[in-house]
Amino acid sequence: MTVVIQQSPYLMYSDGKGNIFEDTSLYVVGRSGWDALPIPEDEWIELPAGGQLYELPGRRGIGIDVRTGEMRLCQKGWAVAAFVPPAHTGFYIAAYETAPDAPTLPLFCYTAAGWLDNKFYVPAIRIENDIRQECGGFDTGKIESGVSSLIEAYPHNRLVNHLANNCALTYHCPAARNFFMGRWECPVPASPACNANCIGCISFQPEEENIVSTQDRLTFKPSVEEIVEFTVPHLETAPFPIVSFGQGCEGEPLLMWETIRAAIIEIRKHTDKGSININTNGSKPEAVKLLCEAGLNSIRVSTNSARREIYMPYYRPNNYDFEDIIESLKVVRSYGGWTSINYFVFPGMTDSVAEYEALRKLIIETDLCMIQWRNFNIDPDWYLGKIGVQDTGEILGVKQLMELIREEFPHLKFGYYNPPMERIEGQYDRDFAH
Repeated sequence: MTVVIQQSPYLMYSDGKGNIFEDTSLYVVGRSGWDALPIPEDEWIELPAGGQLYELPGRRGIGIDVRTGEMRLCQKGWAVAAFVPPAHTGFYIAAYETAPDAPTLPLFCYTAAGWLDNKFYVPAIRIENDIRQECGGFDTGKIESGVSSLIEAYPHNRLVNHLANNCALTYHCPAARNFFMGRWECPVPASPACNANCIGCISFQPEEENIVSTQDRLTFKPSVEEIVEFTVPHLETAPFPIVSFGQGCEGEPLLMWETIRAAIIEIRKHTDKGSININTNGSKPEAVKLLCEAGLNSIRVSTNSARREIYMPYYRPNNYDFEDIIESLKVVRSYGGWTSINYFVFPGMTDSVAEYEALRKLIIETDLCMIQWRNFNIDPDWYLGKIGVQDTGEILGVKQLMELIREEFPHLKFGYYNPPMERIEGQYDRDFAH
């Protein structure tokens, strides 16, 4: 919900002991690329439920002096940033100056945050009405009961056990928790291997890096039988059901395309309900074609950019190129399927004029159906340094970028999640998760 505020919120700082304070001598500013900027007052919303605040060790927040109007550092403590929950997209990163010995930040998003009238504020938008990952919607008792009953029903199924003990109970993965509550999107990790070496990989980081992955990667190759055994009942009984290959706890599912193809064929022998989706890097267009022929309904291709020169140094792909992901999107559309990009939003990069032009080209070339505007979970300094960007160029602003894309491509859907078949088939703007 947008709240009209009369002034910019105040900057916050941390004492390094878990306590956060306001600094009423400084208005908070945002970061876009390498630059600190004032945030327009109409871009602030209250921090949504499920949002969290982080201290940023070794970093001093940048603010605008209330009296002089000049930018300066807050020396009272460490800078503070916000994690904005799923379904929301941030417009600005937290602005700070990093000390030379500051540790690299873990793989979360670092949205600007401020304090005003006893409320936390963030520059962000709710981009998706679907409530499937709302914190208040998860019932721990139902999840644990679902875990018990499904492990009892499929005692030898390694995938069900992985989704239960690794995903739902250890990492509290929202998709896995929803599966064990018997609803909506069912995650199906399938590949322990990957053909990219993403800098910000959430399931595997090399030992020489000083950050850790946020979850453990799948360690086995599931069989067709293991996949079909629990996905068919889900499609048959869940409200607005989706089966999704390609999850955060695995590598690249297209490396297991033969297994996935056989599983789709077998699933469709038993039920025609719901949607079958794959979340992927889109690296194997020929495999995507064969999956579409088997019955794949939708694809979500992840990318940090619509530009090859930004994509390649982040993904560091093995044996595929940026053009392959464009081709995979085209293939799915040629079969009448639904296409999304999982678009990692990095203020100052995503909303640059150069990126805007490349995104327009991608939308037109591929006849794209949807953009999932995802917050990029990565240390901003580390990311820009790793991909070698010193100057991000002319900036539009994330809000203006969204408005320009929406105006030019009114058919293109904006969101955060893979839509169920009910939305794909024409009632997209209805909220199906309620």
